Amino acid sequence: MTPAVQARRGVPHALQALRAIVLREVLKFSQQTGRLVSALVRPLLWLAVFAAGFRNVFGVAIVEPYDTYIPYDVYIAPGLIGMVLLFNGMQSSLAMVYDREMGLMRLLLTAPLPRSWLLFCKLCATALLSVLQALAFVIVALLLGTDLPVFEWSVLHALVALLAGALMLGALGLLLSVHIKQLENFAGTMNFVIFPMYFMSTALYPLWKLQESGAEWVYQLARFNPFTHAVEWIRFALYGKDPGLAPWVVLGCLAVFFGLACWGYDPQRGFGGLTKRGGGA
Repeated sequence: MTPAVQARRGVPHALQALRAIVLREVLKFSQQTGRLVSALVRPLLWLAVFAAGFRNVFGVAIVEPYDTYIPYDVYIAPGLIGMVLLFNGMQSSLAMVYDREMGLMRLLLTAPLPRSWLLFCKLCATALLSVLQALAFVIVALLLGTDLPVFEWSVLHALVALLAGALMLGALGLLLSVHIKQLENFAGTMNFVIFPMYFMSTALYPLWKLQESGAEWVYQLARFNPFTHAVEWIRFALYGKDPGLAPWVVLGCLAVFFGLACWGYDPQRGFGGLTKRGGGA
């Protein structure tokens, strides 16, 4: 068989792998109704309870990208959308560790397709589920009275930002799954990833508030936090404003995280610990 024929056949096989992996994750998610409920309850509690006590905090100043005074629930809505993406990205890391424990990752990564493509298929499945959950949250937030410009043309840009943020955080979860060797270690590792990334960002307060309060070190950490740029891209895109460097930071981090994850799942390094664990069994 000539290389040209192999290449032509390789494309359908690659697309079939993408379809199969994405469908597997979607079907698995559809059978876990509690997962969707928990994904919605968490940000909705922040929106309905936490935001209620600070509803007019940002009425004292106009902050970009807003052109007028805004209630607090409107400000934190993009951050809560980011929370959905963040938690699902970390949830995908747990699923990867579980698949590795069950031996499914070994079967996947020994398939006759490039390892990077197979991991990309997993990443696409994670991002799709993240976006669907985020859209479900937006619908419920609108029903609760949060004023979001979802009926403007800028929402198309926001969907691009949403997808890019989901891919970046999914790639981070993929990278973390390389280093989390056992399910028992997952909770501790996540506590050192999710909460610092979320609270040291602009999800709950703008950067200038951190600097104004004198918390300079928190301000600097928030500036260089990739999650900050994902949230800001979503926020600015919703209102049709220029997000600045945020897209470049998000896409750059996506490339770095995914590249490191592919390197971590190198068969010569034991598929992220798979060979070593399998050899000791």
